[in-house]
Amino acid sequence: MRHDQVLLLDMLLAARDIREFTAGLSEEAFRANRMAQSAVIREFQVIGEAARQVSVETQEEYSTIAWRQISGMRNRMIHEYFDVRLDVVWDAIQNDIPDLIQALEKIVPPDNHDS
Repeated sequence: MRHDQVLLLDMLLAARDIREFTAGLSEEAFRANRMAQSAVIREFQVIGEAARQVSVETQEEYSTIAWRQISGMRNRMIHEYFDVRLDVVWDAIQNDIPDLIQALEKIVPPDNHDS
């Protein structure tokens, strides 16, 4: 579980970075900001890679987290980078990242939350 805790912390920190990188941005501003897009896509890749490595036991224990979809989004962003749909990314920022942060904050030990 120790290894999983590190991965879960990586996911939490990356999700918080996405929230920070897009704070105050509208979807139009995000679409116009290549640096924000690049930073956010990178953090989604971190989340997906960490999620992919979390043990099956931990994934089953926290089955409310969409492990397969998270890994799938990472795969698409890496292997189909030329066809990343910004509307899908924006939707995930708005609808999935807040829920993911909330779920991970319940799992990651409190002393690591502010790392």
